[in-house]
Amino acid sequence: MTAPRSTATAKDLRGAGLRVTAARVALLETVRAGDHLGVEAIASGVRDRVGHVSLQAVYEGLHALTAAGLVRRIQPPGSPARFEGRVGDNHHHVVCRICGALADVDCAVGEAPCLTASDDHGFAIDEAEVIYRGLCPGCAGTSTSPAP
Repeated sequence: MTAPRSTATAKDLRGAGLRVTAARVALLETVRAGDHLGVEAIASGVRDRVGHVSLQAVYEGLHALTAAGLVRRIQPPGSPARFEGRVGDNHHHVVCRICGALADVDCAVGEAPCLTASDDHGFAIDEAEVIYRGLCPGCAGTSTSPAP
Protein backbone atom coordinates (compact mmCIF):
# COMPACT_ATOMS: atom_id res chain seq x y z
CA MET A 1 0.00 0.00 0.00
CA THR A 2 1.63 3.25 -1.08
CA ALA A 3 1.26 6.49 0.85
CA PRO A 4 0.15 8.65 -2.13
CA ARG A 5 -2.61 6.18 -3.03
CA SER A 6 -3.71 5.90 0.62
CA THR A 7 -3.77 9.69 0.95
CA ALA A 8 -5.98 10.00 -2.16
CA THR A 9 -8.23 7.18 -0.92
CA ALA A 10 -8.59 8.88 2.48
CA LYS A 11 -9.51 12.12 0.70
CA ASP A 12 -12.16 10.24 -1.33
CA LEU A 13 -13.61 8.74 1.87
CA ARG A 14 -13.73 12.14 3.58
CA GLY A 15 -15.27 13.70 0.48
CA ALA A 16 -18.05 11.11 0.63
CA GLY A 17 -18.68 11.92 4.29
CA LEU A 18 -17.17 8.68 5.60
CA ARG A 19 -14.82 8.28 8.53
CA VAL A 20 -11.32 7.28 7.44
CA THR A 21 -10.09 4.03 8.97
CA ALA A 22 -7.29 1.69 7.91
CA ALA A 23 -9.89 -0.98 7.11
CA ARG A 24 -11.95 1.37 4.90
CA VAL A 25 -8.86 2.57 3.05
CA ALA A 26 -7.79 -1.06 2.50
CA LEU A 27 -11.32 -2.01 1.43
CA LEU A 28 -11.66 0.77 -1.13
CA GLU A 29 -8.16 0.21 -2.50
CA THR A 30 -8.76 -3.55 -2.78
CA VAL A 31 -11.97 -3.02 -4.74
CA ARG A 32 -10.36 -0.41 -7.00
CA ALA A 33 -7.36 -2.65 -7.69
CA GLY A 34 -9.52 -5.71 -8.37
CA ASP A 35 -11.61 -6.87 -11.26
CA HIS A 36 -15.25 -7.34 -10.21
CA LEU A 37 -14.31 -9.03 -6.94
CA GLY A 38 -16.60 -11.09 -4.73
CA VAL A 39 -16.81 -10.51 -0.98
CA GLU A 40 -14.41 -13.36 -0.07
CA ALA A 41 -11.73 -12.04 -2.45
CA ILE A 42 -12.19 -8.52 -1.10
CA ALA A 43 -11.92 -9.77 2.50
CA SER A 44 -8.70 -11.59 1.60
CA GLY A 45 -7.27 -8.46 -0.03
CA VAL A 46 -8.16 -6.33 2.98
CA ARG A 47 -6.59 -8.87 5.35
CA ASP A 48 -3.40 -8.83 3.24
CA ARG A 49 -3.25 -5.05 3.73
CA VAL A 50 -4.29 -4.56 7.37
CA GLY A 51 -4.42 -7.94 9.09
CA HIS A 52 -7.53 -9.44 10.61
CA VAL A 53 -10.91 -8.05 9.62
CA SER A 54 -14.21 -9.87 10.05
CA LEU A 55 -16.38 -10.80 7.09
CA GLN A 56 -19.20 -8.82 8.73
CA ALA A 57 -16.98 -5.72 8.80
CA VAL A 58 -16.25 -6.21 5.08
CA TYR A 59 -19.99 -6.46 4.31
CA GLU A 60 -20.71 -3.34 6.38
CA GLY A 61 -17.85 -1.45 4.76
CA LEU A 62 -18.99 -2.43 1.26
CA HIS A 63 -22.52 -1.30 2.11
CA ALA A 64 -21.21 2.10 3.29
CA LEU A 65 -18.94 2.53 0.25
CA THR A 66 -21.75 1.56 -2.13
CA ALA A 67 -24.22 3.93 -0.45
CA ALA A 68 -21.62 6.72 -0.69
CA GLY A 69 -21.15 6.07 -4.42
CA LEU A 70 -17.49 5.07 -4.13
CA VAL A 71 -18.12 1.43 -5.08
CA ARG A 72 -20.62 -0.22 -7.40
CA ARG A 73 -22.36 -3.49 -6.53
CA ILE A 74 -23.13 -5.82 -9.43
CA GLN A 75 -25.23 -8.93 -9.03
CA PRO A 76 -26.07 -10.77 -12.24
CA PRO A 77 -29.08 -13.08 -11.75
CA GLY A 78 -27.99 -16.40 -10.26
CA SER A 79 -24.57 -15.07 -9.24
CA PRO A 80 -23.14 -13.73 -6.00
CA ALA A 81 -22.60 -9.99 -5.67
CA ARG A 82 -19.40 -8.51 -7.03
CA PHE A 83 -17.97 -5.06 -6.51
CA GLU A 84 -16.02 -2.60 -8.62
CA GLY A 85 -14.48 0.81 -8.23
CA ARG A 86 -15.61 2.08 -11.63
CA VAL A 87 -18.55 4.32 -10.74
CA GLY A 88 -20.52 7.18 -12.25
CA ASP A 89 -20.26 6.35 -15.94
CA ASN A 90 -23.29 4.06 -16.50
CA HIS A 91 -21.26 1.28 -18.13
CA HIS A 92 -22.59 -2.26 -18.46
CA HIS A 93 -21.31 -5.83 -18.15
CA VAL A 94 -20.94 -9.07 -20.08
CA VAL A 95 -21.10 -12.37 -18.18
CA CYS A 96 -20.00 -15.83 -19.30
CA ARG A 97 -22.79 -18.38 -18.92
CA ILE A 98 -20.33 -21.16 -18.08
CA CYS A 99 -17.51 -19.84 -15.89
CA GLY A 100 -19.09 -16.57 -14.70
CA ALA A 101 -16.30 -14.35 -16.04
CA LEU A 102 -17.46 -10.74 -16.00
CA ALA A 103 -16.15 -7.76 -17.97
CA ASP A 104 -17.05 -4.11 -18.44
CA VAL A 105 -18.85 -2.99 -21.59
CA ASP A 106 -19.00 0.72 -22.40
CA CYS A 107 -22.18 2.21 -23.81
CA ALA A 108 -22.17 1.70 -27.57
CA VAL A 109 -22.93 5.20 -28.81
CA GLY A 110 -22.45 8.69 -27.38
CA GLU A 111 -23.63 9.68 -23.93
CA ALA A 112 -25.43 6.81 -22.20
CA PRO A 113 -27.78 5.97 -25.10
CA CYS A 114 -29.46 3.29 -23.03
CA LEU A 115 -31.08 6.00 -20.93
CA THR A 116 -33.62 6.63 -23.68
CA ALA A 117 -36.28 4.05 -22.89
CA SER A 118 -38.94 3.12 -25.43
CA ASP A 119 -41.52 4.05 -22.75
CA ASP A 120 -40.34 5.77 -19.57
CA HIS A 121 -43.80 5.58 -17.92
CA GLY A 122 -43.26 9.11 -16.60
CA PHE A 123 -40.05 8.25 -14.76
CA ALA A 124 -37.05 10.61 -14.81
CA ILE A 125 -34.52 7.92 -15.75
CA ASP A 126 -30.96 8.57 -14.60
CA GLU A 127 -29.39 5.11 -14.76
CA ALA A 128 -29.68 1.88 -16.73
CA GLU A 129 -28.17 -1.53 -16.07
CA VAL A 130 -27.62 -3.91 -18.95
CA ILE A 131 -26.12 -7.38 -18.58
CA TYR A 132 -25.06 -9.15 -21.74
CA ARG A 133 -24.72 -12.94 -21.51
CA GLY A 134 -22.70 -15.30 -23.66
CA LEU A 135 -19.54 -17.39 -23.62
CA CYS A 136 -16.11 -15.98 -22.84
CA PRO A 137 -13.29 -16.88 -25.28
CA GLY A 138 -12.02 -19.62 -22.94
CA CYS A 139 -15.40 -21.32 -22.65
CA ALA A 140 -16.52 -20.81 -26.25
CA GLY A 141 -14.00 -23.39 -27.46
CA THR A 142 -14.91 -25.97 -24.80
CA SER A 143 -18.68 -26.11 -25.09
CA THR A 144 -21.06 -26.51 -27.99
CA SER A 145 -24.28 -25.97 -26.05
CA PRO A 146 -24.38 -23.02 -23.65
CA ALA A 147 -26.68 -23.11 -20.65
CA PRO A 148 -29.89 -21.07 -21.01
